[in-house]
Amino acid sequence: MLHETDALGATVGEGGTRFIVASRVAERIELCLFDGDGAETDRVDLAHDDRDGHDGTWCASVAGVGAGQRYGFRVHGPGNPAEGHACDPAKLLIDPAARRVTGELRWTKELVAPGVDSAGLVPRSVVVAPPTAPPPPVAGRRPWDQTVVYEAHVGHLTARHPLVAPEARGRYAGVAAPVVIDHLQRLGVTAVELLPVQHFVSEAGLVAAGRRNVWGYNPLAWGAPHAGYASAGASPVTELRASVAALHEAGIEVWLDVVFNHTCEGSLGSGPILSWRGFDNAAAYRLIEGPAGLVDDDVTGCGNAVDARSPAMRRLIRELLVRWVEEWGIDGFRFDLAATLIREDDGPTADAALLADLAGDERLAGTRLIAEPWDTGPGGYAVGAFPAPWREWNDRFRDDVRDVWRGEPGRWPALATRLTGSADLFRRPDEPGARPATTGINAVATHDGFTVADLVTYAAPVGGGHGQRSSNSGLEGPTADPAVAERRRRRQRALLGTVLCAQGVPMISSGDEIGRSQDGVADGYTLEPAEWGLPWPEADWDLAAWVAEAVALRRRHPALRSSGWVAPDDPQITWLTASGEVLADGAWTDPSERGLAVLLSSADDDDASVLVLAAPVDAVCFALPDGPWWVALDAADARSDRPAAEPVLGEIDVADGGFVVLVDRR
Repeated sequence: MLHETDALGATVGEGGTRFIVASRVAERIELCLFDGDGAETDRVDLAHDDRDGHDGTWCASVAGVGAGQRYGFRVHGPGNPAEGHACDPAKLLIDPAARRVTGELRWTKELVAPGVDSAGLVPRSVVVAPPTAPPPPVAGRRPWDQTVVYEAHVGHLTARHPLVAPEARGRYAGVAAPVVIDHLQRLGVTAVELLPVQHFVSEAGLVAAGRRNVWGYNPLAWGAPHAGYASAGASPVTELRASVAALHEAGIEVWLDVVFNHTCEGSLGSGPILSWRGFDNAAAYRLIEGPAGLVDDDVTGCGNAVDARSPAMRRLIRELLVRWVEEWGIDGFRFDLAATLIREDDGPTADAALLADLAGDERLAGTRLIAEPWDTGPGGYAVGAFPAPWREWNDRFRDDVRDVWRGEPGRWPALATRLTGSADLFRRPDEPGARPATTGINAVATHDGFTVADLVTYAAPVGGGHGQRSSNSGLEGPTADPAVAERRRRRQRALLGTVLCAQGVPMISSGDEIGRSQDGVADGYTLEPAEWGLPWPEADWDLAAWVAEAVALRRRHPALRSSGWVAPDDPQITWLTASGEVLADGAWTDPSERGLAVLLSSADDDDASVLVLAAPVDAVCFALPDGPWWVALDAADARSDRPAAEPVLGEIDVADGGFVVLVDRR
């Protein structure tokens, strides 16, 4: 007897497999079965499910079909792009809910041409058996105020690591290699956020130029782990599951950067028909009236934009998120260009149907949900628009902190706002379920843009690109000048220290803790891991130790990571000038004030007070509040994991580009 299920995709049961897809416009859908050599062995017509609430669902239960079976679909129906349709039975389609994809996509003109059979050009979906046991939960999961995120690319993380087994380098297995887990634990990381591992392909133009999309923001199958990250001869499904389990055992969550805002199918009429478009283009993508009919409403800059107003697309997204949680053990998701997913006719809104659907699914309860809260459409800058319990990437933190440490004048008010959780963006005290000060995900560098090392080495991106709010510290590019090199080291530590001493959730881009550079390249989505991966052989281990101590300091002192908002008159925080005076309103923008100090305490009387000093441009002598004070972190000290032997009294000199944290007890 076959297992009955309403879940999209291919579900293995006792006697065979049940296949379910969705299309409101299809007139006929054929399931095509293939052997391991790619030869078609059978075709089965799917039946339209006309039960109430199942509009658009097609299904077939096929006896004798089990795990490992390769398959695809052919959809008969309307194919006029001007009317928003693209059904073409000549095109073999990937299952939009496939658990695994095998084979290479071949970019040829036949792939795009209407009416031309694409069976020899596209990969195959693969039936996958469900796991025999639920994935193990993460050991000792941390609350948001103790979460430290590490953004990593599967390939770049270990492609150049000499202590990772050669066959695991740049693969899923490498992410969970013992030496990598040891490094993450030493840093104090609690969650790894992986750049896209949904099965992706490179754009046709890149392939023609002999390059590839390395980052992975060009998905072909949202529910299948990328096959290219599996070790030779290994299943991407089992290898990713094993790596997630190993990270969980080490107490580290695994988050996925998911791309539900667009796909690899490009623009209607000129892009290929590979999956979603061939089933029901008008339900899959946002469309608007053009001069000659319907065209894509491209609010992502990628040729198409997923229409999350569509019940079919919301169902698919929700079911696949649940599957990543229940079958792989994924703990959280960062949604790329998430404003697209909450975009109604008049722009992004917190009342979007997808948000309600995800909030209402008990299987996603407790899952970390993080938005990249913008896209390229009207009103697309939606920072602050996502409701609790969502968290959001905070680009204002990135920009303001970069400005401070490159010496832009008048940035003290902005720095104070970012250090205290960005209340201007996220605090909504009058709304039900008000969001905490851990709403923002704080970073000064991510995969997209300069690394921290390049922020202090280059004034402008090499090869062009948008501004990075960077400063070269006096000379452009690499230098042997000891004074410039030392200032760059201080500023690297200051940038990372600011992230780790601010309210919110800190995120480190992998490699920044060991001094990774991209030689001034800001747009690195085609940089090959074998050449540009983390430079483990040349790692700055002193910097890594400094970052680890900053993370430990944050964990020891609740004053640095409070989830509650700080009121302007809160006695637990005091802003000071370099001379030790409480900052008056006018002093916040006084260009003669070259240093800023903030004194933090906790509601817990047993916790130490913390004093943070910032001197971005000039060397500053800070007058200290009544002490004694011990230096806990100093950007001028190459190894701040060494305890200070003597207290500091009265005053302290801080070098230019300096960042110092003191505590009032050891």
